Amino acid sequence: MPVTEKDLAEDAPWKKIQQNTFTRWCNEHLKCVNKRIGNLQTDLSDGLRLIALLEVLSQKRMYRKYHQRPTFRQMQLENVSVALEFLDRESIKLVSIDSKAIVDGNLKLILGLVWTLILHYSISMPVWEDEGDDDAKKQTPKQRLLGWIQNKIPYLPITNFNQNWQDGKALGALVDSCAPGLCPDWESWDPQKPVDNAREAMQQADDWLGVPQVITPEEIIHPDVDEHSVMTYLSQFPKAKLKPGAPLKPKLNPKKARAYGRGIEPTGNMVKQPAKFTVDTISAGQGDVMVFVEDPEGNKEEAQVTPDSDKNKTYSVEYLPKVTGLHKVTVLFAGQHISKSPFEVSVDKAQGDASKVTAKGPGLEAVGNIANKPTYFDIYTAGAGVGDIGVEVEDPQGKNTVELLVEDKGNQVYRCVYKPMQPGPHVVKIFFAGDTIPKSPFVVQVGEACNPNACRASGRGLQPKGVRIRETTDFKVDTKAAGSGELGVTMKGPKGLEELVKQKDFLDGVYAFEYYPSTPGRYSIAITWGGHHIPKSPFEVQVGPEAGMQKVRAWGPGLHGGIVGRSADFVVESIGSEVGSLGIQSEFFINTTRAGPGTLSVTIEGPSKVKMDCQETPEGYKVMYTPMAPGNYLISVKYGGPNHIVGSPFKAKVTGQRLVSPGSANETSSILVESVTRSSTETCYSAIPKASSDASKVTSKGAGLSKAFVGQKSSFLVDCSKAGSNMLLIGVHGPTTPCEEVSMKHVGNQQYNVTYVVKERGDYVLAVKWGEEHIPGSPFHVTVP
Repeated sequence: MPVTEKDLAEDAPWKKIQQNTFTRWCNEHLKCVNKRIGNLQTDLSDGLRLIALLEVLSQKRMYRKYHQRPTFRQMQLENVSVALEFLDRESIKLVSIDSKAIVDGNLKLILGLVWTLILHYSISMPVWEDEGDDDAKKQTPKQRLLGWIQNKIPYLPITNFNQNWQDGKALGALVDSCAPGLCPDWESWDPQKPVDNAREAMQQADDWLGVPQVITPEEIIHPDVDEHSVMTYLSQFPKAKLKPGAPLKPKLNPKKARAYGRGIEPTGNMVKQPAKFTVDTISAGQGDVMVFVEDPEGNKEEAQVTPDSDKNKTYSVEYLPKVTGLHKVTVLFAGQHISKSPFEVSVDKAQGDASKVTAKGPGLEAVGNIANKPTYFDIYTAGAGVGDIGVEVEDPQGKNTVELLVEDKGNQVYRCVYKPMQPGPHVVKIFFAGDTIPKSPFVVQVGEACNPNACRASGRGLQPKGVRIRETTDFKVDTKAAGSGELGVTMKGPKGLEELVKQKDFLDGVYAFEYYPSTPGRYSIAITWGGHHIPKSPFEVQVGPEAGMQKVRAWGPGLHGGIVGRSADFVVESIGSEVGSLGIQSEFFINTTRAGPGTLSVTIEGPSKVKMDCQETPEGYKVMYTPMAPGNYLISVKYGGPNHIVGSPFKAKVTGQRLVSPGSANETSSILVESVTRSSTETCYSAIPKASSDASKVTSKGAGLSKAFVGQKSSFLVDCSKAGSNMLLIGVHGPTTPCEEVSMKHVGNQQYNVTYVVKERGDYVLAVKWGEEHIPGSPFHVTVP
């Protein structure tokens, strides 16, 4: 059953609890006139018990006569009307309740009527202890009762009239607060025994405070109890009075008293400076606080203790240490030590120690401050003792003409704000307890309000020569000492058109820019600060053609397969998923024919020394090396200066058996070529370039050109020995996806044995290209049965 339906059901638990509670409440008031309600739904129908209840609650008689023996329905209706008319004259407002509803036993409306009486006579009307009439008028009945309870037990988080009372402990706290010692051990009650807890508290309240149990312990801890029932029971406590002879037990737990404040801290107290702290006894029971202070020489005296008369039962304590050294502070509650007593307190000398003071902030920086602009710094005196702070700021003429203000920011931090009026060197002196602090005096160079001449621009992007096209270059502009102003940067290209300059960073007055020239020629870069050119602006930069090293081409089994493919100026082609073997010579080639004159630099770094030889060839150079130990190797290729060619440095890994390119999936012999996916249907392999290329002179043969079987290797031979120089491209594409298991083995004289494995039946297309051209017969059609 949904929650809403459960709550609305006639037998809902909360309804039964409320009916029982309201019935008991009515009977508590009717017993003084020897009347009783057995069934709240039916026993008010003749009006007699209702009239009796109202006379008891109001202490008044009915305004008009009523039938003493209402045997007929009409008499019952008239009696109930007399009661309702009485409520109206008493200014008690009822909503939707008439005589017929009560005579006919409408339980919902009858419960509403009784709740109205509870609110008026038990909660709203009585004047409670420590409560003024004005306070009561400003609050709802619920707020009024909740506020009274919160004042009684402030140490518990009471916010409602249902969940907060379900473990029974809050009831014990309320009873003990109303009569200290009646439930002194409520804090130690087991929350897993809520019924026992509630029964103990409610029985004590019934026996000695005159608070009848209009609700049972089982009902008040029920998870579905409604707040009206709980309020009905709790509303009896404000008027409760302790009966003579109550078995009050003294509640005393000194260890629950706690002390806090600088007067008991291990450090921070000084000679002849008042040491203060607070003792909180709210949970310790009944008792007095006494404090004794013993100095290092054994002298003992009693500290001043003053009750604060607050709800937490706190005491303010103060003593005045007269000598330096370790003091012992003993705090007693009811003659016993509180928690952590005695406290050991180190008392320092009263005079402050300037050497322990520090200062920092923009107002103390050597550069970056500007004339006519306020600046500041902070002074930290924690741990330095007591002392006055002094600050002097001298202008460039050595005079104290600079106005300043020192403000206490709390936690022993002080902020000094000053405004230099002139540019030039200023001297800032900081004193504590009459002495200068470390690093004082500080020399502060104050810049002009706007001084473009103090800006400095530097970087490769502003050099007259050395910048080349298609290279990102950068420069920086330092404005720290230039005062306030706005930075402007514009660049015009060889054709006089404005080019893009991108700001990439800003930190502490330094701006970082970069640009990417795409056309050779003269560029002009104008840099302004506050609308005026900075020194050397505009900068003239001659951008040259791209560097020769970008046209260098490298390939061969000795390089890794990290970059395989083409670019406009450079190709790195890796021969072999195994580019070398441990103790076996590997080689790679470098083509410098398009790069112009320059010096080639090749270095190979690894876990051991490498035997390397470099030989000149018609196209450039051939590099041979032999790895002698397994591990990671780094091959750096530079040309025409300190810059790497594209792709350099190359990375390779030597295992115990062979050198394998990262990411390789095939393990075959040491001269196999590395494969990477070039497109969805092509796999790219490379061969050592020769003078020319002719795809028509490439031949192929083998069963793998026409037939294959699922899961089995198929192969064919490709002869490129007469085709010149180019890249061999192999692609095998099935009915749905390309075949990825393709490899090739060099069998000598530029002949390659190609193998592949298919994973599904159907018709395949096998493409064999020499460069961008199909070889004779390609594409081949392969059937997989």
